[in-house]
Amino acid sequence: MGSGHAHNHHGSDHAHGNGHGHSHAPADFGRAFAIGVVLNTGFVIVEATYGFISGSMALVADAGHNLSDVLGLLIAWGASVAARKPASARFTYGLKSSTILAAFANAILLLIAIGAILFETLHRFLDPVEPDGWTMIWVAGIGIVINTATALMFMRGRKNDLNIRGAFLHMAADALVSVGVVIAGIAILLTGYVLIDPVVSLVIVAVIGWGTWGLLKDSVKMGLLAVPEGIEEGTVRGYLEGLPGVAAVHDLHIWPMSTTETALTAHLVMPGGHPGDAFLHDAAHVLEHHHAIVHVTIQVETERRVAKEVCG
Repeated sequence: MGSGHAHNHHGSDHAHGNGHGHSHAPADFGRAFAIGVVLNTGFVIVEATYGFISGSMALVADAGHNLSDVLGLLIAWGASVAARKPASARFTYGLKSSTILAAFANAILLLIAIGAILFETLHRFLDPVEPDGWTMIWVAGIGIVINTATALMFMRGRKNDLNIRGAFLHMAADALVSVGVVIAGIAILLTGYVLIDPVVSLVIVAVIGWGTWGLLKDSVKMGLLAVPEGIEEGTVRGYLEGLPGVAAVHDLHIWPMSTTETALTAHLVMPGGHPGDAFLHDAAHVLEHHHAIVHVTIQVETERRVAKEVCG
């Protein structure tokens, strides 16, 4: 007559950490964040200094973009640390969803950086300046090495964690900017045509914009608790409806708890009564290992109970 619940929280977390490593992704990247922040802070100072000395606004603009990278890395790092904080009476899920906020903040920062580069690029079209091509090549060359190295440190985590993907995109985008500055420097040395610089900048802005739009869209979806990418609500519902003894499924909710963990709650109508803990445990196990849903809460109801509730 009554209802039964399956809460597959703590045991599930443990299995997820060992089986897939997703929930522990932030812990693995602490060193990557530290190295990335130190390297990029140093490079911002060098690039801005040489940009002003050589008269290359492209380098100064790139330094500004690098500065947004440092801020982006610090935000992502802070969120990954917050995500590992234990749950409390006030924050019963801990601070896991701070990773979603960080991914969103990262996308906004990238948009601001794009705006700054666009503004500078349009200004260069109206008032062309001939920069020192060699300085552009050498300084941006250093940028390619630093940004590529930092991006590679985050590469393996970008598929499973939107927050890490944000950090990866920041660094990969900046490596692209540096490549563009090198190309512009070489072209200016060969042709003396100064408008090459802003033209290359426009191409770079388009590339960064494409990646940023994807990050912004995904982080907004997660913030609105949409079913995470890669999980099909219909498939999950079909699995639950197909379980032996289940007559109907209602109140099915699937949402992201963080950029790496997904939760589910569902009510199963089972006219034959409660099937026992083993049934609930097996269902939670399948949802975790076949559908990547870590936190599972299932409530079992008898038909009579549901009918009574509907009748009031």
